[in-house]
Amino acid sequence: MPTDRNFDNLIDKFEQRVYGTLKGNLRLKLLKEDLLPLQQSATLSIWDAGCGLAQISSWFAEAGHNTTLCDLSSRMLERAQQRFAEKNLTATFLQGAAQDLAADLPKFDLVLFHAVLEWLTSPKETLYTVANQVAPQGHLSLLYYNRNSIIITNALKGDWRLQFLLNDQYMGKGKNLTPPNPQFPHEVLNWLQQWGFRVKVETGIRVFNDYLTPDAQQITDQDELIELEYRYCREPTFKHMARYIHVIAQRQ
Repeated sequence: MPTDRNFDNLIDKFEQRVYGTLKGNLRLKLLKEDLLPLQQSATLSIWDAGCGLAQISSWFAEAGHNTTLCDLSSRMLERAQQRFAEKNLTATFLQGAAQDLAADLPKFDLVLFHAVLEWLTSPKETLYTVANQVAPQGHLSLLYYNRNSIIITNALKGDWRLQFLLNDQYMGKGKNLTPPNPQFPHEVLNWLQQWGFRVKVETGIRVFNDYLTPDAQQITDQDELIELEYRYCREPTFKHMARYIHVIAQRQ
């Protein structure tokens, strides 16, 4: 039976590939920009459901918010605890899958669910369970891998990949850092609306960067590229082309 992805055996590669690069820094920067009004608000109760290395939840904790963190990976959770300890921050840490822990947790003012959805065997059902822990008028911060970007990437490479696109056989198998279940933005937005959420922010993260070839990357001015990303990351036509989509939705 398929199971949700556990990153115990890939934590070092995850840290280097996801956050040790310009594209990882851009991802964190845009997330923090979107979340800044909540980070600067009165004290919130926060659940980081699938905390990874806890960059965002520790940022909230530094502002005095009450944080609960969980992760399926025990090694990820250890890294998160280490980050909090180094910053002299306190939190509640729980090891396990978010959907398994949800029933025993209270409602939260803010639930963070970042880069987890695409690794799940049952994305919609798990997202519903996690989103249900958002208190009335609370917020869900959802970051997910965009399925549109997989189609664009493969189409630009051409050749045999086009037939795989036409047959809907282009999805990753979940090996290494290729997620098996990226989602279409229009479907995710529809789910949230059905569940009583109002989308307040939607940002495309890396609209252009991930489509550049290595040769193009080498001759491109990084500051200009980042400026271009900023210009189009929240524009309707372009944001749904991005590698990741970040949504902040409020429960009505």
